[in-house]
This record gives sequence, C-alpha cells and structure tokens, in this order.
Amino acid sequence: MTSAVAPKREHRRPSPVFLGLVAVLAVSGWAVWTDFARATGVAVFLFVVSGWIVSLCLHEYAHARTALHGGDHTVAAKGYLTLNPLRYTHALLSIVLPVLFVILGGIGLPGGAVFVERDRIRGRLRHSLVSAAGPLTNVVFALALTAPWWLGTVDTMPAPFRFALAFLALLQVTAAILNLLPVPGLDGYGVIEPWLSPSARRQAEPFAPFGLLIVFACLWIPGIGAVFWDVVDAVLGMLGVGQGETYYGLEYFRFWDGDPQAGLVPVTLGR
Repeated sequence: MTSAVAPKREHRRPSPVFLGLVAVLAVSGWAVWTDFARATGVAVFLFVVSGWIVSLCLHEYAHARTALHGGDHTVAAKGYLTLNPLRYTHALLSIVLPVLFVILGGIGLPGGAVFVERDRIRGRLRHSLVSAAGPLTNVVFALALTAPWWLGTVDTMPAPFRFALAFLALLQVTAAILNLLPVPGLDGYGVIEPWLSPSARRQAEPFAPFGLLIVFACLWIPGIGAVFWDVVDAVLGMLGVGQGETYYGLEYFRFWDGDPQAGLVPVTLGR
C-alpha cells in the first residue's frame, strides 16, 4: 500500500497533457469565434472534444482533491492531482468511450476513474463528499458555460460559437444528471452507499462494474430516453439555453453529416 505522505509540489503541478488540452480548447474556440479558414465544423469538433476532456479531468480532480482532504494522501503519488487523464485507472473508459458516446449520441456519459483508498477516509459524510465532488464539478462547469445566457450577453457571440457552447453545456448537464443517479458504479450511488446497511452494499456490489452500461442501455428505451431528455431540456431552459441552440451545436459538431446551415435537426439518443 502506498505510504500516506504529504503531496510533493510535482504531484500538484498541472501536467503538460492537461495544459495541451487547454491550449487546444483555447485555439479551437478562437477558430470557431473567428470562422478561421472557414473550417467551423472541424473547429467546433475540436472545441467540444477538448472541452469535454478538460471537464473529465476536472471531474476526477475534484474526486481526488476531496479524497486528499478526507485522508487519502495516496491520490497525489498516483498523479491524480496533475489533471492528467492518462493517469486514470483505464484509458479506454477514461477518454475513448466518453468521447465516442458524444460522437454517436450527443450525450455526456461518465468517463474517467480514480482509485481512492477508502479505508484511509474516516466518516460517512467524507465518503459521500468524495463521490459528490465530481458531479458537482459538472454542475459548476455547466453554470460557467451558460453564464452568457443568464447574464444576457449571449447575443454578442457569433452563432457557431454560441451553438458550440450550448452543446458543451448540454454535455455537462447530462453528465451531472447521469452521475448523480443512485446506480451502483456511478457517483450517485457512492454518495448514498456509506449510509446503507452492509447487506444492502453486498447485494449492490456485483452490479457496480455494469452500472454505466445499464444506464446507457436504458437510454435507448424510448420512454426512458424521452423523460431523460425532457429533464435535460428543462434544466438548460432554466439557464436560458434553447433546444434549437443545442441541436445546432450538435449539428456543427458532427460536421461530417452535412451543412449545419441546411436546417436539418439531428437526432440524438433517445429523442
């Protein structure tokens, strides 16, 4: 077991991988805003994908940082505080699948994972906070992305950038909602797990590896998918973002499907 020592400075420093992602996000955002080289669709794709991966890094960083303050100092030596997505427990689950879900269905499903040594953390409330920290980061990210709408400054933005921002906000809302579901393997279950009886935890444990797949499969059921998207649209609506804006954001993102200006509204998972 890794010894519990105070994090070193290099364990806290943002990794070059994360800084590179932020650079891609900034440059692609500028390209969308200015319509650089008239490659708006490609720029929107890079902007959304890099922004989505950055949010995954921040999500997992929040888990690790909360665990650090809860008593698990091993998260630092594992590299979780460097915001490097390659440090997560499984690269496929951390990066590839979440991006694939966005491309295929326009939905932000939970991604990366950090291994927290729970035996080092004392108190049920601390355990719950470690699990809740990730989805709350998505909530904060969604609020930041939708700030131009609820501050009344969105009309100053070029339309493609506005749509890209709306679609990226949609991904954060879907990720927050799905992560908070009390399904074994997801953060929502991690919030309530410390408060369950030992027998209930034992019964739920076998389902944890399949929780994400079960949720994904359920979203293909028309009734469940429709309710889910109604909730997502309602949340975004309260923040001022319209359905048309997220639709066109997805259309720009999937630039290979055709011209976003053609007026065709894409079909997203469960809608």
